[in-house]
Amino acid sequence: MVDKLVYGLVAAGANLAGAGVLLGRAKWSNVALDVMLAFAAGFMISVAVIDLLPEALARGGHSAAVVALAGYLAVHMTQHVIGTHFHFGEETHHVSHAVSVAALGGLLLHTFVDGVAVASGFDISGAVGALVFTAVVLHKVPEGLAISSLFLAAGQGRRRAFLAAAALGVATMAGLLLTDRVGVLRDHGLALSAGVTLYVGMSNLVPEFRARGGWRLPLAFLGGTSVYFVVRALTGA
Repeated sequence: MVDKLVYGLVAAGANLAGAGVLLGRAKWSNVALDVMLAFAAGFMISVAVIDLLPEALARGGHSAAVVALAGYLAVHMTQHVIGTHFHFGEETHHVSHAVSVAALGGLLLHTFVDGVAVASGFDISGAVGALVFTAVVLHKVPEGLAISSLFLAAGQGRRRAFLAAAALGVATMAGLLLTDRVGVLRDHGLALSAGVTLYVGMSNLVPEFRARGGWRLPLAFLGGTSVYFVVRALTGA
């Protein structure tokens, strides 16, 4: 449990790091951010398809497939139906207070499941847990940057922007801590994590870079998948 806590705290801290990059007015490259998103997408989709989903199906069968689909749909509803204005990256247009709050609500569900995913991965093995943790952290910094940027664009001030990113970190820790204590999460956490991770990789991150054009981002996407296989081989997952 101590190892899970450490990994969870690092993942939660990555949300704060993303907010810190924006609020500290540090200079960053939009190209580098796009490359990070493309790389993260390749890594996350690989973890979901090769580790999380097969293990969930082996343990839960048909019901696991239903839970994975439910997780996918739940994130879609919260991020792109209820909250219609979220994207990974800096928000450059003014948005309403309601839009920023709706986006935060959608992300809280997603980040809660990030914590469930880390805990569930370590329940399979230390190696798989480390892979899932890496997949989570890779998108946490852009996520923290995005939500804090959205709150600033809604005119809510730097303090609230930072607190929004902090809330994502708290949700991650809640998911991690509750997985072993709540029966439905203990039984279906893997399947839920697989569905949500697939959504974030395929429906959040891939569209972010697909419209950019050029060769750099597709290569970064393939690079994320390739690095996943290398790390998996090295860790013996």
